[in-house]
Amino acid sequence: MSARSKARKRALDLIFAAEARGLSADQLLSDQLDAGDGPANEYTLTLVRGVHEHRARLDELISRYAEGWTIDRLPAVDRNVLRLGIYEVLYVDDVPDAVAVSEAVNLARDLSTDESPAFVNGLLGNVARDKGSLVP
Repeated sequence: MSARSKARKRALDLIFAAEARGLSADQLLSDQLDAGDGPANEYTLTLVRGVHEHRARLDELISRYAEGWTIDRLPAVDRNVLRLGIYEVLYVDDVPDAVAVSEAVNLARDLSTDESPAFVNGLLGNVARDKGSLVP
């Protein structure tokens, strides 16, 4: 597993845990850094902070593209994988869209339901397709 793949997995763990605890991802990250337990990989920090900063927009896009699903009805893992994947597609210029989608699909495959990889792939593929009109 590459360093960036590990960073994505760690970022997902933090984003998921923050949501489960009712904290912002940024707050949980700060708490861990203050306690000396924070992630060592800088890319993990970039992802967690980016998802936190753009969460309202990410959730808006998930709601728009998840046809027939409300964001609250999605499995928590899928919701957070999608936040991470959309963040990378829209805001991380040095990661090709196909890589961001593939990595998100792999996370869904490893951590969620049997249907999740196809759902994540389809939603992120549509976001990547429409990227030009979505980036502020």
